[in-house]
Amino acid sequence: MDRIRIGLVGIGKIARDQHLPALAALPDFELAATASRHGRVDGVRGYSSIAEMLAGEPEITAVSLCTPPEGRFEQAVTAIRAGKHLMLEKPPTATVSEAEALAALAREQGVTLFATWHSREAAEVDAARDWLADKRIGAVRIRWMENIRQWHPGQDWILAPGGFGVFDPGINALSIATRILPQPLTVLSATMDVPANRACPIASAIRFRSGDAEVDAQFDFLQTGLQTWHIEVETDGGLLRLTDGGCKLELPGREPISGPNEEYPRLYAGFAKLVRDGRSDVDLRPIQLVADAFLVADRRTTEAFEF
Repeated sequence: MDRIRIGLVGIGKIARDQHLPALAALPDFELAATASRHGRVDGVRGYSSIAEMLAGEPEITAVSLCTPPEGRFEQAVTAIRAGKHLMLEKPPTATVSEAEALAALAREQGVTLFATWHSREAAEVDAARDWLADKRIGAVRIRWMENIRQWHPGQDWILAPGGFGVFDPGINALSIATRILPQPLTVLSATMDVPANRACPIASAIRFRSGDAEVDAQFDFLQTGLQTWHIEVETDGGLLRLTDGGCKLELPGREPISGPNEEYPRLYAGFAKLVRDGRSDVDLRPIQLVADAFLVADRRTTEAFEF
């Protein structure tokens, strides 16, 4: 089967760390061109905007957007209206309504839209979901704490309007929770700590409900030392612990199991299958939960933050 000619938009840290290696490792794709205001990839034709890329590379059939969510909607509309299949880095857009509009436009244009959640592709997420499927959930604890200066050095956009702040990593936890828990999540209450000189929170605590179980989530963007990406689920069958961002699973009476980090190769393999099957995958539950948390949150102003 012919390789999918793809254009990559946004050549920043996530593109270089994850997207480019994944594309290079898969036979499904040929990286035909890139679009970025500053970044370039050796040996690949580069353009300064998605419009220029699509005009100069008419044989491109798919586009992957790894730009910040603020402003991504217009880029996505450009790709879809040009008849290109589209893959979106998480979170898919700055708002829920933008994502819904893109899904509707993709259906009208007859192209694939894939709103990705890379943490769902962590090695042991599916095994956790399968084990929990017939369990009664008593309580859930989510601890997603990492160092913004390590993972987003100097990236002011992440704390600006539309940048999501601590929910940029926190939404990864919610993408896993919505995949593995048998009952839907709803937001009960939230607090958000917002630096005095920033628009988005740098820490948050949220209470959710999933069926009869309460879910306690703590997100922190100022974690130093050991980074924490853990979910614990108390059940009638014992305690499940999903750690290392979903790569390690501990179940009652069993040895821990863990697998390699192959999130982005799995995402791109899934995108290729969606394109060839003529289907889309647009699950907006994680971003909807974030939006709901912002609606009910008690916002607390904290000291100014500088990178």
